[in-house]
Amino acid sequence: MRRTIPLVLTFMVGMYPIFAFFVPHASISGVNQWLDRALMIVAAFALPLGVVNLVGMNLSKIKQKRAGWPYAIVLLAGLVVMTYFGVIGVITRQHAGFHPTFQMLFDNMVSPLQATMFSLLAFYVASAAYRAFRARNVEATILLVAAIIVMLGRIPFGDMLTGGRMTPLSEWIMNRPNAAAQRGIIIGAALGAASMSIRVILGIERTYLGKSRD
Repeated sequence: MRRTIPLVLTFMVGMYPIFAFFVPHASISGVNQWLDRALMIVAAFALPLGVVNLVGMNLSKIKQKRAGWPYAIVLLAGLVVMTYFGVIGVITRQHAGFHPTFQMLFDNMVSPLQATMFSLLAFYVASAAYRAFRARNVEATILLVAAIIVMLGRIPFGDMLTGGRMTPLSEWIMNRPNAAAQRGIIIGAALGAASMSIRVILGIERTYLGKSRD
């Protein structure tokens, strides 16, 4: 029963939106909207579960003094402080729900850290571009030439060097070949998501059930 009931519920909840899409009746769409709201409520419970898991893992790291345990203390302290001022801001309704201290910590700590993390991506992108743009074969050569044309047509320095002559060709590459490749990737990802959804709905994929047995 531990597996049968979740499988039946998954099948019913997964098939109903499909049924509601093809049968646009008011009563059916109303139930579908209720299921959407219920999904948001269920998804909201993932946050406290994630917090509990995060706290448990970091407390274990601190107790055992594994590598990086001082950072775990900083993480838990930040979690407690931000949660406290976030809740106080919601209760007192200050600054559209944001406590001044919460906003100050976010602007002066969280935002700079996020910017630093994203800035590190530039080095990984440069490294990947160097490996990908080496003209070792015909395909790599085409990629290298297309990248040079796009960069010359998209950046101000390249536009200054070419007098704007590369801009139309750059736009054509972005709007035609590049867009076609992106759509192909999106279609492939959508087909993969659809196939995985069908496997879950039909009970073929059961990893979400864990190791429980009937």
